[in-house]
Amino acid sequence: VLITEKEKEVIAYHEGGHALLGTLLPYAEPVHKVTIIPRGRALGVTQQLPEDDRHIQPKKYWLDRICVLMGGYLAESIIFGDTSTGASNDIQVATNIARRMVCEWGMSEKLGTISYSQDNSNVFLGREISSARHYSEETAAAIDSEVKRFVQEQRERGRELLTNHREKLERIAKALLESETIGAEELNGIVGSDMSEKQRRVVTHNSGDDDNKKESLPPEFEGGHTPAPAT
Repeated sequence: VLITEKEKEVIAYHEGGHALLGTLLPYAEPVHKVTIIPRGRALGVTQQLPEDDRHIQPKKYWLDRICVLMGGYLAESIIFGDTSTGASNDIQVATNIARRMVCEWGMSEKLGTISYSQDNSNVFLGREISSARHYSEETAAAIDSEVKRFVQEQRERGRELLTNHREKLERIAKALLESETIGAEELNGIVGSDMSEKQRRVVTHNSGDDDNKKESLPPEFEGGHTPAPAT
């Protein structure tokens, strides 16, 4: 993939936004590695590694997850005063998480502990999936409103954090432009005292074993800058 110097700079800040929020937020998975080396369709990747095998996650985890996903979009907006198509997948994943929080996990106080997920298991071939919806237009509008609120609140939360820590964002981007890949230990050196104890444990646990660890990361713990779809 041929990338211009300007695109490389945008990608560095985009991934820097993910990495910085992933380090600052208390319930986010620790950042394991950040790279602006293209990998598959992704032009850059921020890898987050779970501390342990967990089968349930609290609401605060998912809010932090949405916030981290917004980090790339927000970093581009703050630094360049513009955004790119590279955030399309991040926005899609964040929206899907917010919708599941509202429709499946009972995490919206406004909608309550009612399941609004669509069960399409019995939908006949050729039948419109939308016809399986079992709630009113009014409820659908309330769901959309809550999904939008969850994403917007985390977007504003992320914007405030990145604005307050802009110098660290710029240092992360500079390090990526110089070396293309930085690990948890170098990220620790940049973020400094703001790094949580969970991050320090990951730095110690993964030192010297980067190549083996990255392949075992589940895809849901990777955020990346993706190019625009071909037209």
